Amino acid sequence: MSSTQDMFEIASAVTDEKSFLAFLEVLGRDFAEERKIEAANPSNPYGPGALGWENGSIDTFLDAANAWGCATAAGTEFYQTPSNPWSRAAQIICAGKFYE
Repeated sequence: MSSTQDMFEIASAVTDEKSFLAFLEVLGRDFAEERKIEAANPSNPYGPGALGWENGSIDTFLDAANAWGCATAAGTEFYQTPSNPWSRAAQIICAGKFYE
């Protein structure tokens, strides 16, 4: 479905509640699609799954999202924190997919 970069771009385009909910739907479908792919052809257990998911349980997903949110709260050399809180929230949730 979507690469991690594509998913982050979708999260970055969130501007309001309606687009945030649409993002959550896309993220959920992405996770479900990876589960199907992994069931048929498992990836190396020491790397990301077929669609880039690093965190396959709710606890590791939420932990990673929180860790990324904390690490980027003030922005970084490579990441500018968006002023729109809907976009920021979507990016934090998206980070649960890839951040370790």
